[in-house]
Amino acid sequence: MYDLYGSLGNLAILKNRKSRAINAENPTGEKGKGGMASSNLGPSRKGSPCLKDIPSGETVTLADIEGPGIINHIWITVTNKTTEADCFVLSDLIIRIYWDDEKNPSVESPLGDFFCCGFARECVVNSMPIVVVPNRGMNSYFQMPFNKRARITLENQHPNPIPAFFYQIDYCVVDNLPNDIAYFHAQWRRERVTTLGKDYVILDNVKGKGHYIGTYIALTTLERYWWGEGEVKFYIDGDIEYPTICGTGTEDYFGGSWSFAKQINGKTVEQNYSTSYLGYPYYSSHDELIHNDYHNDDCLPMRGFYRWHIQDPICFDEDLMVTIQQIGVGHGGLFERQDDVASVAYWYQTEPHSSFLPLVGREGRRPR
Repeated sequence: MYDLYGSLGNLAILKNRKSRAINAENPTGEKGKGGMASSNLGPSRKGSPCLKDIPSGETVTLADIEGPGIINHIWITVTNKTTEADCFVLSDLIIRIYWDDEKNPSVESPLGDFFCCGFARECVVNSMPIVVVPNRGMNSYFQMPFNKRARITLENQHPNPIPAFFYQIDYCVVDNLPNDIAYFHAQWRRERVTTLGKDYVILDNVKGKGHYIGTYIALTTLERYWWGEGEVKFYIDGDIEYPTICGTGTEDYFGGSWSFAKQINGKTVEQNYSTSYLGYPYYSSHDELIHNDYHNDDCLPMRGFYRWHIQDPICFDEDLMVTIQQIGVGHGGLFERQDDVASVAYWYQTEPHSSFLPLVGREGRRPR
């Protein structure tokens, strides 16, 4: 019996696994081969801590692991800009994960968004599966078991080479996995302008058995007044017109209430927070990385949210679709909105999975 998810209550139980790690100094994770590269300090003295000068347009393999095994932790850090004009590195790098020799990825997302840092901007995230600490120390603790093979790639769609990319993938090899194991999936989407009166689709075309375990949303509001009345809906196992699960509002889904607001000097101010299972870690209407004699730093309001269904997974046997309404409220009551919405859906399911929609190009991922 494998403890795939871990807890304080079973730390003392022998694991019967072999621990390995992949990084730039040991790209295969081979036993007894870590930290061998030489520096000016001599052999095995921090000789190759990162991938250097990843060319624009190139895809590099971060890990190619023979199974069965379990990826337990991924740590990554990288610069957020290469020049004053090229400051969207976190949306220009694409992370993909492939299981068991599949041709279509099970994970495909801009790097920052996968770690709950949309808008190509980092923020501090303090949750159970995703942790981001200063400065851009991006960590994933999602358990990712696989039977035959795990392959993780990084595509550089940034206009310039990436000077230094630091990473470590901590995993273990095992003799076998339970027969009912599910595979980790994550998919990014965006609508630069949502359709009036039509729900934004976070995830659809999921076929098979599994459970939905998380949502990240990067919302750029394009209209005035309160934006957060839209309900999150889960269409489960054949639901068509109406979902089985429908929430009560956007801020409610992310665990907040009453517009996240407090009053400061007579002004309504939203409050950020980051907790184990849900958070609103990012708000900004300014771009601190773009400022010169010709451009000020004003931006449309940007908000980032996450919600982990770890204690309350959304289980499905056949299919799943997840949507969110774009509904606001003003002095005249409820109204249909059009905003700029991007999202990452996270779920586990049996393979094979349905192919994802084609990822939009770099310009289509650029923040406003």
